[in-house]
Amino acid sequence: MCPLFGVKSAMAVTEFPKTLREFGYDFDADGKLRKLDQSTGLTTREGFEFNVSEDLQYNQKRYEALGEVLNEYVYGLLEKEGLKRLPVPKDGSSDTILKSFVFCSDGALENDKLIIIIHGSGVVRAGQWARRLIINDNLQSGTQIPYIKKSHELGYGVLVLNTNDNQRIVAGKPKKIPGSEDPCRHLDTVWNDYVRPSKVKHIAIVAHSYGGVCVMKFVNFSLFPSIPKNLILHTNSNRIVTVLQAMKNVNEFTKRIFAVALTDSVHSLPAKGTDHIVKVSRNWVASNNPLDTPELSLSGDVDRVSSGHNTHEMSSWACIESLFKFLEDRYRTVSARTDL
Repeated sequence: MCPLFGVKSAMAVTEFPKTLREFGYDFDADGKLRKLDQSTGLTTREGFEFNVSEDLQYNQKRYEALGEVLNEYVYGLLEKEGLKRLPVPKDGSSDTILKSFVFCSDGALENDKLIIIIHGSGVVRAGQWARRLIINDNLQSGTQIPYIKKSHELGYGVLVLNTNDNQRIVAGKPKKIPGSEDPCRHLDTVWNDYVRPSKVKHIAIVAHSYGGVCVMKFVNFSLFPSIPKNLILHTNSNRIVTVLQAMKNVNEFTKRIFAVALTDSVHSLPAKGTDHIVKVSRNWVASNNPLDTPELSLSGDVDRVSSGHNTHEMSSWACIESLFKFLEDRYRTVSARTDL
């Protein structure tokens, strides 16, 4: 087995490399992760090698360390597309350690139309659909860069969320980030801090996998069937605060969000109060059927169509053209009238 840069015996390693090239890899012109030739430093035709040691735990830790390096690499790609970091939460503590961040294009919050991009759960961070695809396929399928480029071409402002960035290590212990304690809280904070006070009139949401769950929880439809008409407000009631927040979200959702494009979302919807979300949404699911083939949808759920690929992680990349056509069709419809 040929040694790679940064590969040592499992017992000797105390830390892993901090850059791709130190790991012995780089992306080639086609966006594929390739080994570097140790003598020339140029990319070869060899892809990522997981098993570089007989120590399975070492191989896994090395893979995870490479993933952390890729997080920073993709952040750099977002910045090359002109996106800038915004702190989450926006205000509050001056302690920058306990803050998350999102990426936003210049003028996005003053633009007429905005796309909010939300990844799924797990290890992925802002700008990524799937780490496995970035490592084993290419940057096109594994990152959100094609979506960002397409959004710019069509005149959208872009806001890329970072919903899995939920904690920091402080004094050797994990500590939750206030306002970004979990993916759904992250979305809610970003909306309250940046989207709600913005001048944007037309908002589209693109969400993959668990990102769809965050969108549905954000609106929180399930509260409304149980709200009594003679509700007495108590300021010390967390339940009432949650209800009022959900009502505000629903009102804004109906007025400002003209489309929700989901890719193999794992959400569920309650039986009532979902008319608008069903009306403006579509879910491109993993399927063996050709792109846009109608798929079985549960009663009351959003329309489901084939993404054109049978792999969950590939759904976003496979359906990109169809998805943006859906967004543009929805935008043309709503921009011509006030009723979304």
